[in-house]
Amino acid sequence: MDMMFEAYLTNEAVQLEPDDIPNTKEPVWILGKKYSAIDDLELIRQDIRSRLWFTYRRGFVPIGDSGLTSDKGWGCMLRCGQMVLAQALLNLHLGREWLWSAESKCQAYLQILRLFEDRRGAVYSIHQVAQMGATEGKEVGQWFGPNTIAQVLKKLAFYDEWSSVAFHVALDNTIVISEIKQLCRGTEPGNRWKPLVLVIPLRLGLSEINPIYLKGLKTCFSFRQSLGVIGGKPNHALYFIGCVGDEVIYLDPHTTQQTCFVEGKDNESERQADLTYHCPNASRLHILNMDPSLAVCFFCSTEHELDSLCQLFRERIVEQEKQPLFEVCEEKPDRWSPVSKQDDLLGAWAQEASENMDSMLEDSDEDFELLG
Repeated sequence: MDMMFEAYLTNEAVQLEPDDIPNTKEPVWILGKKYSAIDDLELIRQDIRSRLWFTYRRGFVPIGDSGLTSDKGWGCMLRCGQMVLAQALLNLHLGREWLWSAESKCQAYLQILRLFEDRRGAVYSIHQVAQMGATEGKEVGQWFGPNTIAQVLKKLAFYDEWSSVAFHVALDNTIVISEIKQLCRGTEPGNRWKPLVLVIPLRLGLSEINPIYLKGLKTCFSFRQSLGVIGGKPNHALYFIGCVGDEVIYLDPHTTQQTCFVEGKDNESERQADLTYHCPNASRLHILNMDPSLAVCFFCSTEHELDSLCQLFRERIVEQEKQPLFEVCEEKPDRWSPVSKQDDLLGAWAQEASENMDSMLEDSDEDFELLG
């Protein structure tokens, strides 16, 4: 895939029609937007190309004392986490309708991108993500699972004063509305509402996804608050941004590119660097081939959007499904243990302290409750 992408950048690739979107009457959903594969093909591709695409990189400054100058082979879930959060920031600062172009020099876009570049000082750089992983029991160079990357990004978001998002990881497959609203409002009267990034880690089976969850999982892509899904295969993470029929559409971080910086996009080198952050074409996978360990992600810029999302959860996930993906409640259930009544970070720590799962689950991140 590395060679394919380099050929694309140098215009050496054979000009063939890509097989990214099938010719079908089924609706195509991309991060909450509905398209027709027949009538909107170029719009779909433009939307996909506008997402920030983070891949393996080589040649960056070493991460801490590890000596690592590339994340090839271990950083795929870290890159997927970056993509999810970058999409939240695009929605926040530019809006879901914003579209990227090779000529654009939008300052908010460039500022978002700088937060994720492979520099030690960038808030969401591979350096910061990998080193923060040590607080979740992951050494630099170790593979993350969906819950681990969510917990790491939650901690890093605290240092992003420009965006000032509230980052909530829903434990025990349960969304507690009062808990989220307290996080977004803060404890001081008159505090402004903080935009919410909501991540719900799930395990939808042992080695395969239980088909009972497929409808609910596909439905999540149709909500306008969708940030997609992080998951993939054990040790092979992918960022799922949409679905069509029984296939999911994803961005793949498994391309190794040279570290480069866009800066102000003022010269040809910087403009070429910007191209490397946008995927030429997405890929597809049958939904049953997804690993059952995943996390569904959402963004709510206002309290009204959160209320609307929770109503959609109740109507289309909880009430319509025999086995819902997750539960929604106003207050914490009494059944929760004393440990899980602590904050999310303590809850995550307690879950990660239990390492007596079999090796198969260990590869896929065992840090959350098994469903079904």
